[in-house]
Amino acid sequence: MTVFKLKRVQYMPKELEPGLLYVSEQYEVAGHLCACGCGNKVVTPLGPTEWSFEDTNRGPTLAPSIGSWQLPCKSHYWITRGEVRWAGQWTPDQIERGRRAEEERRREFYEAREEGTPNPLARMWRLSHPLVNPCTIHEFARRDVRGRRTAA
Repeated sequence: MTVFKLKRVQYMPKELEPGLLYVSEQYEVAGHLCACGCGNKVVTPLGPTEWSFEDTNRGPTLAPSIGSWQLPCKSHYWITRGEVRWAGQWTPDQIERGRRAEEERRREFYEAREEGTPNPLARMWRLSHPLVNPCTIHEFARRDVRGRRTAA
């Protein structure tokens, strides 16, 4: 079983070590070596329309899943409380549909913010994506994967 431990950094190091999830709160990014062992770097932005990060007693959680579609291994997995949970590989059609859906959700989120008026799509986004409410990156570590505040 692949296990990840958290390493907080200001800058991502050039060389990453297996089994470490590097998180730069200042630059809102997480990085690690692919869980499959291929040695490729996987970088995930953190933010309201991207991935969320939670530091738990049992290990770090990164959500949603990591789909390394651009890498030769095409790995797909979740990092939950430090443990890797493997997910099924996606077909090229599923990958394309997933990317289009992500872009549409981002567009709806930012349009709703610009308008400053709540709408059903923004509410739906908030319910399905934990970190929609504006907060500092330091608050990411104090929220669970559903966006609820946790003890500091």
